[in-house]
Amino acid sequence: MILIAPHLFFFFFFFLLSIPSLSSGANTLSVNQSLSGNQTLISLAETFELGFFKSGESSTYYIGIWYKKVKTRTIVWVANRDTPIANIFSSKLQILNGNLVLLDESNTQIWSTNITPTPTPTTSAVLLDDGNLVLRYDSSSISITPIWQSFDHPTNTFLPGGKFGYNKQKNTKQIITSWKSTEDPATGPFSLEVDQDEKQYVIKWNRSVEYWASGSWNGRIFSSLPEMRLNYIYNFSYVDNENESYFTYSLYNPSYISRLIMDVSGQIQQQTYLESLDQWNLFWTQPRSQCQVYAFCGPFGTCSQTELPFCSCLTAFVPKSLNDWNLSDFSGGCVRRTEFDCGIKEEKPGFIQGYVPVNYLSTFLETETPESEMGESACRRSCLEDCSCDAYSFILKICRLWNSENLNNVSLLFVSDDVNSRTFPVNIKVSSSDLPNSSTKIKTKVLVVGIVSGFCGLVFLCSIGIIFYRRLKRKGSRDNGENFEREFQENGRNVRYLVDPGILSAEDRKGIDVPFIEFKTILSATDYFSLANKLGQGGFGPVYKGILPGLGEVAVKRLASQSGQGLKEFKNEVLLIGKLQHRNLVRLLGYSMKDHEMILLYEYMHNKSLDRFIFDRTLSVCLDWDLRFDVIMGIARGLLYLHQDSRLRIIHRDLKASNVLLDEDMNPKISDFGLAKIVKGQETEDNTTRVVGTYGYMSPEYALDGFFSVKSDVFSFGVVILEIISGKRNTGYYHNQEAFSLISYAWGLWKSKRPLELVDLALVETCNSIEVLRCMIVGLLCIQEDPRDRPTMVNVVLMLGMDIESLPDPKEPAFVSKRSIDRLPSTSSKSEINQLTVTQEEGR
Repeated sequence: MILIAPHLFFFFFFFLLSIPSLSSGANTLSVNQSLSGNQTLISLAETFELGFFKSGESSTYYIGIWYKKVKTRTIVWVANRDTPIANIFSSKLQILNGNLVLLDESNTQIWSTNITPTPTPTTSAVLLDDGNLVLRYDSSSISITPIWQSFDHPTNTFLPGGKFGYNKQKNTKQIITSWKSTEDPATGPFSLEVDQDEKQYVIKWNRSVEYWASGSWNGRIFSSLPEMRLNYIYNFSYVDNENESYFTYSLYNPSYISRLIMDVSGQIQQQTYLESLDQWNLFWTQPRSQCQVYAFCGPFGTCSQTELPFCSCLTAFVPKSLNDWNLSDFSGGCVRRTEFDCGIKEEKPGFIQGYVPVNYLSTFLETETPESEMGESACRRSCLEDCSCDAYSFILKICRLWNSENLNNVSLLFVSDDVNSRTFPVNIKVSSSDLPNSSTKIKTKVLVVGIVSGFCGLVFLCSIGIIFYRRLKRKGSRDNGENFEREFQENGRNVRYLVDPGILSAEDRKGIDVPFIEFKTILSATDYFSLANKLGQGGFGPVYKGILPGLGEVAVKRLASQSGQGLKEFKNEVLLIGKLQHRNLVRLLGYSMKDHEMILLYEYMHNKSLDRFIFDRTLSVCLDWDLRFDVIMGIARGLLYLHQDSRLRIIHRDLKASNVLLDEDMNPKISDFGLAKIVKGQETEDNTTRVVGTYGYMSPEYALDGFFSVKSDVFSFGVVILEIISGKRNTGYYHNQEAFSLISYAWGLWKSKRPLELVDLALVETCNSIEVLRCMIVGLLCIQEDPRDRPTMVNVVLMLGMDIESLPDPKEPAFVSKRSIDRLPSTSSKSEINQLTVTQEEGR
């Protein structure tokens, strides 16, 4: 039992009474109040909360703001990120001399808003519902404009409603900087800031090396950042005037929770919160590839986009901090496994190679290092004989010797996944005992490999024997056993990578229904992937035309190293499409795998994709209304097959005009099943924390909550119908009509009883107005906000052949801007479209 002296107890009691109390749930901190311990400020709508917190296993505390409604505490702003405190009960946040300050247990000022103090009037700090902490004057006679606000001093998060840019009057700019690690809010190495000269945003490493840029603002989007465009969820805008230039964004539905962060990965990420799963969903990220982030793996680290974790150490090196490495903080890089003693001549250290990419070569060469003109062998010998030399490079016939200090500062030593990228070698000195060709290591490795190989071989043979025996027993015939053995020999090791027991049943895993084709055969068929044979580029990667013996013309889809898709999507394609047979689905002819290469071979479609026709002013005239209606019906039949008639119930999840291919007779075929999902039995829905697909075609429940169903495909189909009718993209910008998408534009025309103004001008002479109106109604029914209101594909096919009078009235679609609709004029314009006649013009 701990005894407290009476005079100390009295002093502590008096100290507690002397502190003005803070009302529970208050959103304001006044001049005569302080915040300490577990006290917090809560915004009026209880959206955000401010108080003391600690991160991870740390014993120190910070003042920060977090989401009140997000179950897992997510910090959006930190005041004292680089100066934590030890005791929250003896520290306090209060207003002092007009500033908001944080005092530690010794009454030392740790953090302050740092504005010029004014004797009068008094100030107060208020936490607003948008997450902005503002300091403002209390007097009602003075402007309510904040004299300081946290939005002007972001940490790693940019919230909706904030301004992120450059103040021309003060010559200052906001900078968003990553945390040091996932558990340490200290200032990290990656920052996002504005490049005022180029009117763009850039990401920098160490506030010095720029490795990503958004591209300049072109009036609608940043040229290299198509994701950050005006769409159905976010309203993005860029303002540039004489006082300031800034980027801002808001949500059309303010009830959704979203944030843009500069992540510890060195990537900016737009995220939305899925409340039902208590998960943050990644909406988009840049740079797309983790290995495009400068110095992500630190000195002597290598990056590979095809492995997890992405970072590993060069041969003879180990992580500098294993704890940081486990927290995904790779910035410390790697250190030598064995430090060599230059004074021991018998040791004779050798060299291993790291690589510097050509796009960073100029920065690499600007580092201050001795250089001279000599041959490479002399350069190598010079480094070996110099105790201060840790590495040498021989680039552009110039010898450079590197010591540990300038070599560590370069942080460019990583290996690119792209075999075609140009790199320059840097030769790093290591101890002879850690060299790959060390005789001791070779003997050990041979012994270990021999034991492991023998054991694995025994297990493998036993496994094959068991499988073969069970197969024979189940089939009950020698012939079936021989077929299985032949199938196993043909597909070999590839089946092990392609079959996921969590996706397909044992019956489905009997074998892949398409042949495996040798990679060298594909190289020959495409003339080694020559540019002359390149047909286009998709999310999976480039597509080439090829000619294979026995198959004729084929389309060869090659997984790109920078693709956001990978092995999982590749497996989907191989396992699914081979089992699907329908005239409106593209046919998979074969597949191939070699090292990191993943190849899919499809039937060649002479007219390529639907978007090539409907969105091109010249080619669109080739698609008259009869052809367009046939395309709509063909897509509908293909989806009906996927949802109901195939033995695998499949949700496509990425239906769009570019994924509908046209054969030589203009018959539509749905393609690209990399993102498709199988639902079991009679189930028609599921959810995910990884939302994938194409924005503009995603249903609201999928894009925002990760919930997908067959009705998600119905929504996408509705968007495609409207695109086919109008010849316009859903994600286009309809400034003249004050609509931010094709959906809102079409709904506005429908509400104002001018539906035929949606029709593509190229269809004026061939248009069947009754069929057009019927298709438009069906399209609007498909994009209704509530998935329960949308028809199934069975009903869609039926409705496309029904009388207009029999169709139900569509309800308001998802992602419609009320402002845009209200401003659409209700009178018709004298366009060519309005010269068409229709039996019933009333909106149904």
